[in-house]
Amino acid sequence: MEASLMADLQRFLQDRCLGVSNLPQKGRSLFTARDFRPGEVILSQKPYICVPNNTSSESRCDGCFKTNNLKKCSACQVVWYCGSSCQKSEWKLHRDECKALTRLEKEKRKFVTPTIRLMVRLYIKRNLQNEKVLPITTTDNYSLVEALVSHMSEIDEKQMLLYAQMANLVNLILQFPSVDLREIAENFSKFSCNAHSICDSELRPQGIGLFPLVSIINHSCSPNAVLVFEEQMAVVRAMDNISKDSEITISYIETAGSTLTRQKSLKEQYLFHCQCARCSNFGKPHDIEESAILEGYRCANEKCTGFLLRDPEEKGFVCQKCLLLRSKEEVKKLASDLKTVSEKAPTSPSAEDKQAAIELYKTIEKLQVKLYHSFSIPLMRTREKLLKMLMDVEIWREALNYCRLIVPVYQRVYPATHPLIGLQFYTQGKLEWLLGETKEAVSSLIKAFDILRISHGISTPFMKELSAKLEEARAEASYKQLALH
Repeated sequence: MEASLMADLQRFLQDRCLGVSNLPQKGRSLFTARDFRPGEVILSQKPYICVPNNTSSESRCDGCFKTNNLKKCSACQVVWYCGSSCQKSEWKLHRDECKALTRLEKEKRKFVTPTIRLMVRLYIKRNLQNEKVLPITTTDNYSLVEALVSHMSEIDEKQMLLYAQMANLVNLILQFPSVDLREIAENFSKFSCNAHSICDSELRPQGIGLFPLVSIINHSCSPNAVLVFEEQMAVVRAMDNISKDSEITISYIETAGSTLTRQKSLKEQYLFHCQCARCSNFGKPHDIEESAILEGYRCANEKCTGFLLRDPEEKGFVCQKCLLLRSKEEVKKLASDLKTVSEKAPTSPSAEDKQAAIELYKTIEKLQVKLYHSFSIPLMRTREKLLKMLMDVEIWREALNYCRLIVPVYQRVYPATHPLIGLQFYTQGKLEWLLGETKEAVSSLIKAFDILRISHGISTPFMKELSAKLEEARAEASYKQLALH
């Protein structure tokens, strides 16, 4: 990055009580210049570029990512809009993109994935800023993209070939003589390490975007900040009390899992070895216990809550609480049965097949209960699927039961202020209220609000809706209490 732009960036960050420093093994890192309290906004940034996650089954507006009342761009037949307002706001960028996509043969347009579109828009925006059609600002300029790490030297041959193929398609679409194929491939590598999934308030992915300032923030498996999105704006809030001169960290990955699982995920996608405080415990007694609980087997005694470790004599697995041996044969048989049933399970069942899918996943759950620890991640994931499907078919009581099973696991595997815990309490509260358990609903909604106000703030439409539901539930609970007297 040019020295003048770096100086401008430092001034921008200083105005927000932040600063950038280079750390060994980490590179650029974001630090605080004052104390931050839980829930305080540390940094926010609009995307340099972004696109919705359009698929063959679901399309989103290019401007607001909504899915209602969409009309396809009549020229390129790739992009969707919900109305003239979004179309106008996107037109400066889409005008050149539209021409480029229209030149492409119709058969080839189906290969224009969100990631390909993101790259096309990257170069179009760079050109428009160079031509002064779009403004260049301290936080919205291509130099910030150039400064991002690509890890090109660590990419294997197979991935490099994929990037080359994608670069060829981008080049075919753009037809910019000045664009170098290797540069495009390197930017794809930057996307892999730096692009963020843009999620709604309930953490459901809606699109992808490049937020170069946010990308300065490093990963930790025990982060002190959280990244959420308000529409397409990336917002980083403090999860804990962060003291002055501390490094700000967020989580790049799903942190519910053993150290080995997390390290594998980080290495595969982000090409680095995490050395955070949590990962530094690898191989220590607590880490071994946690890994065995989250990803290992349960004790043969159903009443025992102990975790199992491999028997030194290779006969099976020994419970570290009651010392009961669970044979390899028993574990192998259950694992085999589970694999057979799991292979039949649909990942996205249709509405017509949902009831059958529920029964199948219940069978999977029963086998997992026999095989895994009650706090295991695989069991948690199955129950998450069951909860979603039961909600879809409006079987509320069973859905609530699963919600209550999931919450304690979330509380174990995530930090106390993690938004997923808050969202689960929100779901639980809504179900309790729907089923007439008003007192319990108030308790759950309070817990949801106390957590989500930290990650989501209090002024967003989502939080205002939650607050209104809480007040309404409180009023109903008070009325019921008065009626009893």
